[in-house]
Amino acid sequence: MIPAMTTRVVLFGRWLLLLALAVSSSTSGQTGSTTNSAIVLHAARLLEIETGKVIAPGEVLVQGDRIVEIGSNVKRPAGAQVVDLGDTTLMPGLIDAHIHLFLHPGAEDLQTVQESVPQRTIMATLAARNDLMAGFTAERDMGTEGAGSADTAVRNAINDGSIPGPRLRISGNAIDILGGHEDAIPFNPEQHVLSNATYANSAEQLVVAIREETKEGADFIKIYETGPDSIRDERLSTAYQYTEAELAAAVQETARTGKRVAVHATGEPGTLYAAQAGVVSIDHAYQLSDETMRLMKEKQIFAVPTFTVSEYFWQHAATPALAEHERQLLEIHTKEFRKQLAAGVPMAVGSDVGPFPHGTQAREYVLMVQYGMKPLEALQAGLVNGAKLLGWQNDVGALKAGYWADIIAVPGNPVNDIGVLTRVSFVMKGGIVYRKP
Repeated sequence: MIPAMTTRVVLFGRWLLLLALAVSSSTSGQTGSTTNSAIVLHAARLLEIETGKVIAPGEVLVQGDRIVEIGSNVKRPAGAQVVDLGDTTLMPGLIDAHIHLFLHPGAEDLQTVQESVPQRTIMATLAARNDLMAGFTAERDMGTEGAGSADTAVRNAINDGSIPGPRLRISGNAIDILGGHEDAIPFNPEQHVLSNATYANSAEQLVVAIREETKEGADFIKIYETGPDSIRDERLSTAYQYTEAELAAAVQETARTGKRVAVHATGEPGTLYAAQAGVVSIDHAYQLSDETMRLMKEKQIFAVPTFTVSEYFWQHAATPALAEHERQLLEIHTKEFRKQLAAGVPMAVGSDVGPFPHGTQAREYVLMVQYGMKPLEALQAGLVNGAKLLGWQNDVGALKAGYWADIIAVPGNPVNDIGVLTRVSFVMKGGIVYRKP
């Protein structure tokens, strides 16, 4: 075996050991099970997300992986385990509708080239664990950024209980044009560095790419609709990548198998083309025209702002010039966000976590309040709208009988202080306790 190969094998072995230790450590704290054993969770408060009503004290009866009853004094079946969580508030597990399990802090363009898909997959499992431990029990992974359909394996391993992590909706590799947002433009073209997305340069190629992603396990399709962002006269300028007709073909093909299209789109006219085509969400949505906002309200297309990643890029920019560019983008976005709220654009919560550390993305809820929403509105955007966006509106996003037992506990009352979401002390997913005080 040549020395370079020996080094790679040793490094990969270390990654496997790290994964084994991490999974062992995280699963050793599980105290529940998905049998028919009953668990009663008791806390000082329980928050009803849809109304904002606080039940005090609050209790939840869990049987297997589902909620059976909520109230101030639920039934206690014979042999039920009672978990007293003290002065906390019980609420549904958090939802993040825009994540990247296959990314971590650092040079994004380099990590997708230098790190192998097996290594990145291991990192993704660790990221999934961190998100779950932070209280995120359901997420939408918006592309593996060059790792193909490896997220299918991560989702399936979580679903069968092999590794801990949130419930996932996955998109596989996102779709992009030649020379588009995720193409390897900064690199020496003679090296033929691959794009972080799947190429599709026409409606016909979009259909082929969508069928390939669907074949490999995608739950939805992500398409890059706008390219690099620039600022001209305090206005956002960004090139569209697909016409309305091309996006409509993608939406039609995706709907054929009961799936939906989400787009990366920051501004006009790409956001308008996406709204006209009928996508399910416009992610980032820095600047929207009046017509785009009207269509989004009419068609109930969600905007997913991703403020946290913008804040992170501004605060961790490589140069002062880049920092100023990111600051200006964030300033434009925050002003436009208030207009979008006033226009009735439906909102969901998505942080774009990956470029910043997994498990810290509850900051997105804090920023949405900071930039114009009331705490209850942000909670409803994240949980009620997030559940709809993920297609689990009858299973997650609220504490109701028959819903999955995805439950967290936080100190204080998030309706009064949204910041308590960053201090989750208890996590249950599907009736299994993953974190406790």
